[in-house]
Amino acid sequence: MKFRVVSSKEEISNLGPNERNVHLAFRPSNVDFLDLMKSCPRLRVVQVPPSYHKTLSKAIKLFLDMQGITLLEGDVWGHRKDIDEYYVVDEEAIEEIGAMMKEGESIQDAAVAIQRKTRLAPDLIKYIARSKITA
Repeated sequence: MKFRVVSSKEEISNLGPNERNVHLAFRPSNVDFLDLMKSCPRLRVVQVPPSYHKTLSKAIKLFLDMQGITLLEGDVWGHRKDIDEYYVVDEEAIEEIGAMMKEGESIQDAAVAIQRKTRLAPDLIKYIARSKITA
């Protein structure tokens, strides 16, 4: 799973239409979210840092939900944008989450265990777990 890391609102217009997962590393406004949805019509997941997530309006959260876009809270630990514009979730971690779901582990317990090992955001782990359950 790859997340396109967007560091500024100026980068939104340069995104490709096939981007599905985006991490916004700046404090987005409602207009930024609308621009993001225009640039990326296949968008499924938007992740924002915890400090920014708390300041988002309920209206934009509801709007994203209505559009079928999942809003996640979390950081991309150790990512350097100057080296790669994508943050990649390790396939091994995704497989481990899937295995825990097959074993009947609760999503909450899986999130705690995986977070300790990988430093992935709990919301992201839960999103992956839910997608593994429905897959």
